[in-house]
Amino acid sequence: MRSMADLLVRDVRLVPLDASAPAAVEPVDVLVLDGTVAAVGPSARDAAAGAAASVPVLEGQGRWAVPGLWDQHVHMTQWGLVRARLDTSGTDGPRAVLQRVAERLRAGLDSPTGVLVGFGHRSAGWAEQPTVAALDAVSGPVPVALISGDAHHGWLNTAALRLLGGPAVDGIVAEADWFPLYDRLQTLPGAAQEAERGVAAAVAEAHTRGVVGVVDLEFGAPWEQWRDRTAGSTPPLRVRTGVYPEGLDTVIRSGARTGDPVRATDGLVTLGPFKVITDGSLNTRTAWCCQPYADAAQLAHPAGAANVPADQLVELLRRATRAGLHAALHAIGDAAVKAVLDAFAATGATGSIEHAQLVDLADLPRWAGLPVRASVQPAHLLDDRSVTEQCWPDRTHRAFAVRSFLDAGIELALGSDAPVSELDPWLAMAVAVHRGPVDGESWHPEQQITPRDALAASVDGRRVRAGAPGDLVLLDVDPLGAPGMTSREQARALRGTTVSATVLDGAVVHGG
Repeated sequence: MRSMADLLVRDVRLVPLDASAPAAVEPVDVLVLDGTVAAVGPSARDAAAGAAASVPVLEGQGRWAVPGLWDQHVHMTQWGLVRARLDTSGTDGPRAVLQRVAERLRAGLDSPTGVLVGFGHRSAGWAEQPTVAALDAVSGPVPVALISGDAHHGWLNTAALRLLGGPAVDGIVAEADWFPLYDRLQTLPGAAQEAERGVAAAVAEAHTRGVVGVVDLEFGAPWEQWRDRTAGSTPPLRVRTGVYPEGLDTVIRSGARTGDPVRATDGLVTLGPFKVITDGSLNTRTAWCCQPYADAAQLAHPAGAANVPADQLVELLRRATRAGLHAALHAIGDAAVKAVLDAFAATGATGSIEHAQLVDLADLPRWAGLPVRASVQPAHLLDDRSVTEQCWPDRTHRAFAVRSFLDAGIELALGSDAPVSELDPWLAMAVAVHRGPVDGESWHPEQQITPRDALAASVDGRRVRAGAPGDLVLLDVDPLGAPGMTSREQARALRGTTVSATVLDGAVVHGG
């Protein structure tokens, strides 16, 4: 059983995350006892000296300190598996993907599952669409499952469709038909071991970026996975685990509520929110919008469609709320956001809207009156900008509208949706600040936020103060930058931020 630690962090400059905080920052000491911040400032050394046992010391040497960073939306098993999957990103059509599949198969399939799994392609802008027949032609009897970069569809060959129990299709499998197959990939012989090796490496890498916690919205029963990880060799991490409609009855019967600790996880893992995927995604053109897509001529649903009828969503949310669960409702299109706001208002539920990629700005005052965060993944902008301009050319000014969220008084929380984008809070912050690559122009700069805004949205609402969890990140430079910096310069500085130490629960898990 892991024990919570004591630590005295000496001479660090606390980054002011609130606009009202003083600009001048003098070095202070931070004392952590039993995994909780006990004192900040001059009293910290005295309290450490008076502790019953000697307290280990981490010399800050004037470095900058922030609370431990959080990623508010990940799929941890899928992120761990990325290392073992064929990279299909950056391809401009089916032929480029098929060439990569053929090359991998010629080199020999090195997977304990016997299935070649790929990840990353984005087909929205392709002139030619994927077909099962084309994939069969290069793969033969080897099962091949290619996951789109937004994870909302799979391109499978006949062998994989049979193996996973998929529907008879000529092209891709999307949304409600796809997600069960996506989950079944994890149950194949050897898949769990492959995933756990990847997760352990991913957690260690997250520590190097200052990450101490994630909201894991993996399918299935991730609380069981994290119980095993805590008992095994996976490095420690704070985790909130999501619950999908398929698991709602089980959780209600157990009496577990959002925030309750998961048994045998040393208090680091708690039950998180109830997750419902209410619409699709932009790249599959299944996000539910108020107006049709600009290129909707060939779409069965020109404006996308709801995955869950409004009355069913309200009933699900009402049951979850009565059982003490917060909600995390996926809504990418503006019509989906409206429907989700209606459901929150009708049920009194608390939680978040996940993604909120396209919004009707007129809905923001109503949203601000609800206890609902905007849980946004800014790095999606890098992949989705061209598709947004193609599909929503008249709506780009209200896509990834993070500045408008803050101006309306809506709480903002940043994440990655890994593996859709990289589990890297510095990337998310940089894109929120500059709205583009660091070597490119800002896209709709009126929606930029400041480095202080972005950092405050990445620490789970926490501050380094007495009573807070003993999680700190030490940085070699001030992440807020210098006065007069352009947004590009600020973003470049954020991307280049060096985390010299990460402290979780009073224990140094990276650097020193």
